[in-house]
Amino acid sequence: MKRLTLKAEGAGRLVPPAILAACAFVLPPLLGAAGAAFLLTQLTMAAYYVLASLGLCALMGYAGQISLGQAGFFAIGGYASAFLCTRDLGPAASAPLARCLDLAGLLVRGADPYGKALLSLAPWLSGLLAVLLAAAVAALIGTPVLRLKGHYLAMATLGFGIVVEKVARGSKALGGADGISAVPGLALWPGLEVTGGRAARSANFTIAWLVLALGILALANLVRSRPGRALRALREGEEAALAMGIDTARYKLNVFVIAAVFAAVAGVLLTHYNGSIGPGEASSTRSVRYVAIVAVGGMDNLVGTLAAGLVLNFLSLRGVFGNYDDAVFGAILILIMLLSPEGKAARAFHSLLPRGKGAPR
Repeated sequence: MKRLTLKAEGAGRLVPPAILAACAFVLPPLLGAAGAAFLLTQLTMAAYYVLASLGLCALMGYAGQISLGQAGFFAIGGYASAFLCTRDLGPAASAPLARCLDLAGLLVRGADPYGKALLSLAPWLSGLLAVLLAAAVAALIGTPVLRLKGHYLAMATLGFGIVVEKVARGSKALGGADGISAVPGLALWPGLEVTGGRAARSANFTIAWLVLALGILALANLVRSRPGRALRALREGEEAALAMGIDTARYKLNVFVIAAVFAAVAGVLLTHYNGSIGPGEASSTRSVRYVAIVAVGGMDNLVGTLAAGLVLNFLSLRGVFGNYDDAVFGAILILIMLLSPEGKAARAFHSLLPRGKGAPR
């Protein structure tokens, strides 16, 4: 019986990725036939934002660690990749390192927006280095910051996000308030790359939703594994988890880095898809959006976060909320916190229930 239950759980975790993978191939022709192919652009962007939210779901929902700096890691990934693949290495082309990179096929030749010849890193390499940078930054700041708890941890991660935004906005090398533009496409396979444009709209939708499917599959396997059980024990009580022999510091740092990697991957892919990135991607309001989506989805519910993220981000990108876009996400977060199991509304509801055996407490 137990073996059958485990098999059912194993099959169940494959359902959401399988649905996403099917939609990745089925929706483009369906929307095209319905004359609504233009919706693929917003659905593609929504998928990348949801990918960052899923990483935060693992951190907050399963490990119980509050973070308001997810947008900072998203921006690190996007900015680092854009910076590396748009820098002209022509003046240093004769240097030994540049020559080695060129011989290895890691440099590409192109032109900047003004027609000037440009020698730069291959976008796939710049994207990989950007994700590694985000992981290194997460490990560096996570070691001291994750010793904090509760609102102290929230304030520390919020401060990190503010630092990233101000550095991006104030740095001339990163384009200042205008950000970095003319970012080339990221080639994944010969003839297949992450880039904008009407001709590549269907292919990029498929790429984004397949990446999202892989992301939720990886996290579903993680939370149902032995480390996942350790994370849930950590969420329920750090002292109890320590008493059971769980290395809480290592697990908290590991899941913090995983969340940062998810955000960085999303930042890299969306930057190459849009061909640009601005400091707004690192703003605290972006981090609030990610938290609100995870809260609406149910904190420790990957499928809920996926559904809430796709719906809310799509509506936002379609301009449904207008000038009140950020206000809507803030209001959603407030309402969820009030109506959550720890909120006053939930406690008032529970007080009306009978206190017999098995009643909620």
